[in-house]
Amino acid sequence: MSSTAVIGLQWGDEGKGKVIDGLASDADVVARYAGGNNAGHTVIVGEEKYVLHLIPGGILHEGKINLIGRGVVVNPAALLEEMDGLVARGVPIEERLRIDGRAHVILPYHQQLDGLAEVWRGEGRIGTTGRGIGPAYADKVARTGIRVADLLDPDYFRRRLHAALAEKNAMIERVYGQKPEFDESLADQALECAERLRGLVVDGGALLRQAEADGKRILFEGAQGAMLDLDAGTYPFVTSSWTGVAGIAGGTGFPARSLNRAYAVTKAYTTRVGEGPFPSELHGEMGERLRAAGNEYGATTGRPRRCGWFDAVVARYASALNGLDGIFLTNLDVLSGFEEVPVTVGYRDGDQVLTEFPADGAVLERLEPVQEVLPGWQEDITAVRRFEDLPETCQNYVRFLEQQMGAPIERISVGPGRDQIFRGENGRDCLWT
Repeated sequence: MSSTAVIGLQWGDEGKGKVIDGLASDADVVARYAGGNNAGHTVIVGEEKYVLHLIPGGILHEGKINLIGRGVVVNPAALLEEMDGLVARGVPIEERLRIDGRAHVILPYHQQLDGLAEVWRGEGRIGTTGRGIGPAYADKVARTGIRVADLLDPDYFRRRLHAALAEKNAMIERVYGQKPEFDESLADQALECAERLRGLVVDGGALLRQAEADGKRILFEGAQGAMLDLDAGTYPFVTSSWTGVAGIAGGTGFPARSLNRAYAVTKAYTTRVGEGPFPSELHGEMGERLRAAGNEYGATTGRPRRCGWFDAVVARYASALNGLDGIFLTNLDVLSGFEEVPVTVGYRDGDQVLTEFPADGAVLERLEPVQEVLPGWQEDITAVRRFEDLPETCQNYVRFLEQQMGAPIERISVGPGRDQIFRGENGRDCLWT
């Protein structure tokens, strides 16, 4: 028996899709435990590119069960669209995909409310994807949400939807001054989706606990990143779920004490999408150069990502918080050609230098990065497959990041391909034992 978690160490977009795809080849079950179709995991298989939003990253591997856990919020229409796209490319979805009946659903009124709330916030907007994630989670906490299992009983679902529409339409009209767009006909659309999903709905927690009892390997797939965690991240500029290791038990029904190891994925620099503090952010020409080198545009939204040098304060904080066993370093090849590669090792707040990540939002807004500048390298490293074949300055950069994070760098990625990854200097041969 072995269970492993993979999370993002930054603000998402770290390259988790490739890492999860690699580990999934040795897993029996891959379980997604948080977020919704605001996530985007990109996997390159040969010449084929797959962008997964709701479906876990093991779906491209034969013989793997992929579970959408109860902590995920599911847009049924978006899920079916993603499923159909994979089926059209030869992926046998019905054999490989399962959905926890306790997962909450996103309905069209959640998406409308998401957009209206962002407009209403004005300069205080959070920068959501507008996909209804936050409003769906809010309904879950308010105990007015609708779950996947509810859709399977038409009469019960219609009663739940009737109550929800009375509340949501009143809010849309009286709070936001807009004409409500939804009526009871929404039930027919949702029930049509539900019939297509019915055969995939399971008790996800029971499935995972039985898999553990049977000695199977379970891989838990995180969405977004540790710094977007509802409690631990840069609140209020966070997502609406628990993105770190702590979210696994609640988001799947798998006992927390049974998790064997936890890995995180981080870029060799830092990016962020949307609003919120970003102490190491680059502006102007250098920021544009880094964005262009890394093709930094969101897989889900297409939005340009904000870019900056590696933030070791963030990485140390997230690493310690999640009790990591190791780290996957991605996009190292993007830094080739930069004369210098600064690393943010602290923050300056007036006369004080902070080396721990602060919780105070007002403090975060005024911080300036304290950086240690390392020499860069000019060589193209995309063909490198051994740590010792990296340029010496590149090796030193990796060693410095490892020392700053306080966890071994298990694997290094130097491109999007499945084969463009190799063991770090202190990495283990097998990541499952």
